[in-house]
Formats: sequence, structure tokens, C-alpha cells
Amino acid sequence: MFFVVEEYTGTEPLYVGKIHTDSDEGEGNIKYTITGEGAGTIFIIDELTGDIHATERLDREEKASYTLRARAKDRLSNDLLESESEFVIKVQDINDSEPKFLEGPYIGSVAELSPIGTSVMKVTASDADDPTYGSSAKVVYSVMDGEKIFTVDRNEGIIMTAVADLDRETQDRYELVVKATDMAGQMGGLSGSTTVTIVITDVNDNPPRFPQKMYQFSVSEGAAVGTPVGRIIATDADMGENTDMSYLIKEEGDLFKVTTDVETQEAIVSIKKPLDFESKRTHNVVVEAVNKHVDPRFVDLGSFRDQTIVRVSVSDIDEPPIFQPADGTIMEVQEDTKVGALVGVISARDPDVKNKHVRFSIDRTTDQEMIFHIDPDSGAITLGKVLDRETAGWHNITVRAVETENHTMASHSAVSIRILDVNDNPPELATPYEASICEDAKPGQLIHTISVVDKDEPQSGHRFYFTLAPEGSSNRHFTLWDVKDNTAGIRTQRSGFNRHEQNVYFLPILVVDSGPPSLSSTGTLTIHVCGCDPEGAIQSCNATAYSMSAALSPGALIALLVCILILIVLVLLILTLKRHRKGQRMAEDEEDMRDNVIKYNDEGGGEQDTQAYDMSALRNLYDFPEAKSCDSGPDIRSLPQWIQANRVGGGAEGAAAAADFSLFKGYIRKKVEQADADLSVPPYDSFQTYAFEGNSSPALSLSSIHTMSTTSEQDFSYLSDWGPRFRQLAGYYAPANPEEEGS
Repeated sequence: MFFVVEEYTGTEPLYVGKIHTDSDEGEGNIKYTITGEGAGTIFIIDELTGDIHATERLDREEKASYTLRARAKDRLSNDLLESESEFVIKVQDINDSEPKFLEGPYIGSVAELSPIGTSVMKVTASDADDPTYGSSAKVVYSVMDGEKIFTVDRNEGIIMTAVADLDRETQDRYELVVKATDMAGQMGGLSGSTTVTIVITDVNDNPPRFPQKMYQFSVSEGAAVGTPVGRIIATDADMGENTDMSYLIKEEGDLFKVTTDVETQEAIVSIKKPLDFESKRTHNVVVEAVNKHVDPRFVDLGSFRDQTIVRVSVSDIDEPPIFQPADGTIMEVQEDTKVGALVGVISARDPDVKNKHVRFSIDRTTDQEMIFHIDPDSGAITLGKVLDRETAGWHNITVRAVETENHTMASHSAVSIRILDVNDNPPELATPYEASICEDAKPGQLIHTISVVDKDEPQSGHRFYFTLAPEGSSNRHFTLWDVKDNTAGIRTQRSGFNRHEQNVYFLPILVVDSGPPSLSSTGTLTIHVCGCDPEGAIQSCNATAYSMSAALSPGALIALLVCILILIVLVLLILTLKRHRKGQRMAEDEEDMRDNVIKYNDEGGGEQDTQAYDMSALRNLYDFPEAKSCDSGPDIRSLPQWIQANRVGGGAEGAAAAADFSLFKGYIRKKVEQADADLSVPPYDSFQTYAFEGNSSPALSLSSIHTMSTTSEQDFSYLSDWGPRFRQLAGYYAPANPEEEGS
């Protein structure tokens, strides 16, 4: 390692050092070279001797050391005689750099009235010299200007207060010059300085102050509540939130109030209640200003509040009349008071000094029926119509008072008139008026509780008395029990009620109120006798239908009748359509036999079962019109009539004809020919078969297949009573005459 002094100012290169190899015997066969930082520029070497010189002025603050490599070679062969070696040239420091405040200028702050020694801020100076070599880089601090107010720590650079009475209101900032000297402040040391600005921050050390001790304002007595009277402001030498203040009213606070304008910090004095020139013409309002944020450290400096007087002069105006009382009047009158009687007197006066005459009237929009009248001069309210508390218990009217000389000066007042009740309505039984008992009711059983309604409202409350009416006093079935709570109970007096003997009882009940005067009414309680289950639940009553119909309103009855009428019309329309269709079918030929094959595979319940199949097929089977064609031979009636005629006409011959099936064949053939010749007849045949219909039929099967062979002795003569359609069937099943059997 080699050392070289910085800042060399000589004219010759500065000798640094020498490199040498053991192989060098001084014969000049060795060549020395260097490489690395500054080699050949800053540092040069003598190839023969190995001496190193610095050709430039060095600055340690720019570069403190240089690293180089040395080589020794054979001058002829240029071979390395030794391995390359590395060495360092270190620049040796001298005190050539003054301390510098790299962060300046500085700005700090300290609160006013801070105690001595309060730390304000710290300043720092740096020295580029080598701190490890001598004292070139050792810095000390001092205050060049302002040392009477502030001081600085010599070694640390901390600025502190030197006095305790810093006052922001007197001076709000200070500028200091702080010097930093190296060489520990010794002679010959270098120094640097910086400017430090110290701002004095505010504390709440000043109370608010009103510039004036009295303010004067004027306001009209007619000004509305909330109208501002004036603005005042208290000043505060402090700043920021320390100037925030609130205002209070110490006197006359019942008529005036004060608020604070948050932007201007002004006090706004406004009206709290209506002013009256006639009562008081001048008001002295004491307003106090108080700091919101009081610092307890400075309480001993004095009171942080101030007061002033706001004198408010009230000016007179023409005012409308004033009612007494101002918030309305309540009057009472009996509902039986006669027309023209006095209800009450309303009072109003002119509040002005002149006290002008006042006239009264009723706002007819509040009394359209003109139930009340008022005397325009005295304000006496009288009755104009008969009252009824049950119709309207209260009447609310508005009375208008106006100055006689100035009709624009008017005011209104609400008058509430309460109608006092008199006993003019008899009590009545509350609905329902019906009750029910079971046939097996026991004696003394409570079957119903009755209550009473009364439109009157006596002040002492209702009290009703119950008893049986004279016409019901001889009643031996029920008793009336007055419960004494304005209700009464109905109890049975005996047992063994029978609804078949008597299903309804009427019990007249007399109800009397307590008056005065006492009024009464008679109501009838209808008691129905009903059948009940073992648990006492009603099952049926003879009067149920009557009760339901009686409960229907006239509108419901009309609707029910309309529905029934519509149903009747629909039924008649359906029957008419059926008859019309039937007439069309029978218009062709009375003996037209259509072969409709109708097959029933189910087993019905016999001839009594009319819902199993369409009975119209049976009813219309032989009901045919007469044939229209004249080419088909003589006139032929329906088969049942023809066969019946044969049986009536001739005994055994009729029986033989009935058994002759050729007769049926001829009949059918003739009908087929008529159907084929008549183009208006539908092209189909009708044939009807009847199978077995069930075991429950007392006539067994109606089929003619087994009829002739049956041995049943049952009498079927009742078939003749079923009408013309069953006469043919009755002819088949009628028992033979004894004469016919004998022959």
C-alpha cells in the first residue's frame, strides 16, 4: 500500500513509491509495468527503476484509493519473471472541505409561551473530510444571529428556546443563522452556515373581546319569531380554532335568542317570542362571548369571556285584536237548551294604545247549519237551533274579531262547544234478540246473557235494571237474573222442553236506566227449542229455516228470486226444445218403425232403476205418426194398439193371433217398404233388445223370450196402472180368463 497526499500543488510529478523484484540485479534487464485504476494517466512508472509518480492533483473526497497491478518482465523475452501483484494507493486526507448543511434552509415551529429549553428542531451539517483521520471532519454548531432568543446544542445541533415569553401576537416568526465549524472549532477550521426560520404557533392565551360595550338595534313589534335583530362580533387575538367562540344571552333570554355564524363567528340576535310595544318598548340584552377551546395551562391568565349590552328598541304598529284566552275557548251547553239561550261569551280587545272598538262574527264555513249566533258587539254566543248530543257531541266554530275602523286588522279564535248529555234515549236490548236451548236443558241452566245499549252518556256512567215485563211475569219456563253489571242472565225454570209441542218461546224484558229521568223500554227475547247431541251441541231447530230467511236482506231475497226465475225459464226452454224435436221425429208416419239396435250389457237394478239407461227409447218405441204414403195399403196403427185390439176383441182368437209370429213378419216387411218408398225418412232400421236386468227386479226379466214358459204366479196386473205405454206389456203378463183355459 502506498500513500499520497491530496491536493498536491507542485510542478513536478509527486513521488508515490517504488516496486522491485528480487530478480532485478541492476543490469537493466527487467521491465516494470502497471495496470489498473489511473495507470498511465494519473500514475506513471519508470520501466527501469520501478518508481511510481502521480501526475495529477488528487482529491480524497472524490476518490479515496486506487487499486493497481504490477508486473515484472524480461526485457528481451517479454516473459513474466514473477506473478502479477496487486497494490493500493490511498489518498491521504487534509482539511480541505468545509461543513455543509445539505437539508437547509430549515423551517421549524414552537408554541408561544413555551418554557426555556423547549426543543424546536435539529440541524445537521456534514463534512466530506475523512472522519478517521484527525479532526478534519469533527463539526461543532453555534448561533451567529438570534442567540438571545434561541440557542443550539454545540455537538448535536438541536435548537432550543432561550426565553419563556415568546408571544405570537407580538412576533410570529424568527430567522436564525446557525454556523457549523470543523476541526472541533479550533483555529484554522473550516465552517459553513445555514438559515433557520422558526414560526411561533398560537395557543389560546387571549380571551374574546367585544369592540363596543353597547350595541343598539330597532325592530318592529310585528316582527315574526325568528326575525334577526342584529349582528355583533367579539374579536380574539388568537388564530385558528382558538378563535372559535360561542355566544350566550345572560339577560332577556326569554324574548331573544342568539346563534353563532360558524363562518364569520358573528353573534346573530333574533326574536324568540313576539314583542309587544305596549308592554315594553326597550330591551337590554346582555350577550356573553366564551371561547370554546380553553387551554387549562393559561386559566390563571384571566377569564376567557367577555360581555356586551345589546339594546333593542321596539317600534309600534297597528295590531289585530287579541282574543282572551289566546289559545282558544271551550264552552259547554246542555243538549236540551232552548233556542236563543246563551252558550258563552267570547272576549277580544285591540292591543294598541288607542284600543279601538272590536266587532265579532262567526266564520260560517265552520257553522254552515247556523246552529250558533254571536252578538257582534258583546261577543255573546247564543243557540240558533235545537241540539242533539247523539248526533254531534262537539261543535267547533271559528270566531272572527275585526277592528271597526280598520277591517284589515282581524284575528280568529277557535271555539269548541261541548254538548252535555241529558237522558232522552231509553235503553234497548243489544242484538241478538234470539237464544236457543236444548230439549234436555236442566232447571236453573244459564242459556243466554243479555246486554243493553243506550245512546246517552251520563257523567256518572250507565246503570241499568232488568225485570220481566208485566205480560211475561206469569212465565213458568224462564227466570231473569240481574247480574248488577248492566247485564242480565236468562235461566231455565223447569226441564223437559219439547220442540214438537212448542218450539219457540217469547220472553218480554223490561229495561230501565238510572236517569234522571229514568227511561225504559221493552224488548222481546225469542228462545228456540232445539235438538242437541249428548255434549249439548245444537243439531237442529224447527225455526232454522225461518231464522235464515229472516236474516236475509231485501237485496238478497230479490237476487234469490231472480235466480229461481232464471232456472224456471231454462227448464221451460229445454222442455220446449225436446217437444219440438219429438214433433219433428213423429211428423213422418205414426207407424214408422225405426230399428234402433240398443244393447245394454250391464245388469241394472230392475225397472225401478231409471238412471241405468235412456228411458226415452222405451217411451217412444211405439209412438210413431201415421204413414204419409197411400200406396202401402190400408191404414195401420201402431203395433201395441193393434195387438191390444185383437186381445180385447176376441178371446182365444186374440191369443192365437198374438202367438202367430208371421203377423210380426208381415208387419215389419210392410214398414220396410214404406221406409224405402219415403225419401224423407232416414235410411236406418230400429230394433231394440232387452237383456236380463238383474236379480233385484220383482218382475224378473222383461224379455219376451222366457215370458211364455215361466211358471211364476206373481200378479203383474199393476202394470196396467203405469200408463198407455205399458198396456201392451200388461196384456202379455195378464192372467188368462178361466173360460179361455177351459176351452
